Amino acid sequence: MDHSSLTPPATTPAGTPAGTPAGTTAAAPGTARRARPATARGWAWTGALAGGLGVVGIQASMALSSNWQQVAGDPDAMVADLGTKTSTLLVMHTAALASALLVLVFAAGLKRRLDVQAPAGSLLPTVASWGLVLVAVAGLLGTGLDTQFMFAVAEPSMLVASSGAFYTDWVATIPWLWVGAGVAGVALGVAALRHGAAPRWIGVVGLVLGGLTLLTGVSPFQYLAGFVGPIWLLVTALGFALGDRR
Repeated sequence: MDHSSLTPPATTPAGTPAGTPAGTTAAAPGTARRARPATARGWAWTGALAGGLGVVGIQASMALSSNWQQVAGDPDAMVADLGTKTSTLLVMHTAALASALLVLVFAAGLKRRLDVQAPAGSLLPTVASWGLVLVAVAGLLGTGLDTQFMFAVAEPSMLVASSGAFYTDWVATIPWLWVGAGVAGVALGVAALRHGAAPRWIGVVGLVLGGLTLLTGVSPFQYLAGFVGPIWLLVTALGFALGDRR
C-alpha cells in the first residue's frame, strides 16, 4: 500500500506550504490577492502645480482686461491698451499652457487612484479623468492665438484692429473654461462618498467646489468657472499628496 498519499505536505517554519516564496503568506482558498496601490505621489504634486499655475493664468488674464471707460468699444484703443501689457500676456500664456499640460498627468494619476477602489467597471474614474482633459483642451485653445497676436499688439500697424480687439475677448474667455474640472470634482465626490474610493473630505471638496465649478460653467456666465476650478484642483491635488495614505 502506497502511504505517500497520506503524508501531509511539507511546511516551512511559518506554516506555509513548501514552495511558497519566503516572506509571503499563501492566500486562503477561494480568495484573490489584490496588488496594493503604489504610494508614489508625483502625479498629485503635478496636479498641485497645475492648479497653482491655473490660478496664475486666470489672474494674469484678469490683468489683461481693457478699461472699458477709456476704450469705449474702439478697436484701435483696445489694441493700444493691450500693447502695453506684453509681459502680462507672456505670463498668462506660459502659466495657462503649462497648467494645461500638467493637468493631463494629474488626470491619469487620478484615474489610476480611483480605479483601485471604485467598483469594477465604474464609469466614475474615466469621467473624472476626461473632465480634466477638457480643462487641458480649453487651456490649449485659450493660448492658441498668442503667437499670432502677443507681440503684434505692440505694433498696431502689423494687424487689423478688429482682429486685435477680438483677441482681447479670446484671452479673457477661453482660458477660463474650467467647467471640465467641475465634472471631475463631482465624479470624484461621488466615488469618494458612495464607494470610498478616496478620503471623504476630498469627496466633500469635490462636491462643493466641483459642483460650484460645474454650475457656473453651465450657466451663461461660464467664464466664472475659472475662479473656482483651479482652486478645486489645487486643494484636491494637495489632499492626495499630503493626506491620502492609501
